[in-house]
Amino acid sequence: MATMSERPYLIHVPVLTGGYGREEVRRFYERYFIGRWPSDTTLTPISRTVGQSRVVDEFVLSFTHDIAMPAILPGVAPTGRHVDLPHVVIMGIIGGKVTYEHIYWDQAALLVQIGMLDPAKLPVSGAEQAARLLDPTLPANTLIERAGE
Repeated sequence: MATMSERPYLIHVPVLTGGYGREEVRRFYERYFIGRWPSDTTLTPISRTVGQSRVVDEFVLSFTHDIAMPAILPGVAPTGRHVDLPHVVIMGIIGGKVTYEHIYWDQAALLVQIGMLDPAKLPVSGAEQAARLLDPTLPANTLIERAGE
């Protein structure tokens, strides 16, 4: 919290978790974020863009869904499945303090990887997103061919 402004806010865009103001953000971190990540969680950086009032990070978050994760999967029991999930975080900075964080990921890709969404029935993908971001030489997905176009 020492790195944050007087009125910070945090939004995990796909599930709308987070908070507004120091007390809500602190409560979110304490109750739902800190200590609520699997022990094998890793972050693989892809890119970082730094401007005068903004930092944008792109990375792949990897973990085994073996504990409840209310920040990104509220109400979903652990599945034991491995996840590789691309993220983008946009941080607003004013006076050297974080004023906001907008955190984005593809919730469908997460749900595919934990077995809650069938990619054979929808134009969605799972861990292939992270794999192709980390290695752009991998072949493009066949979603277009599957759709008959």
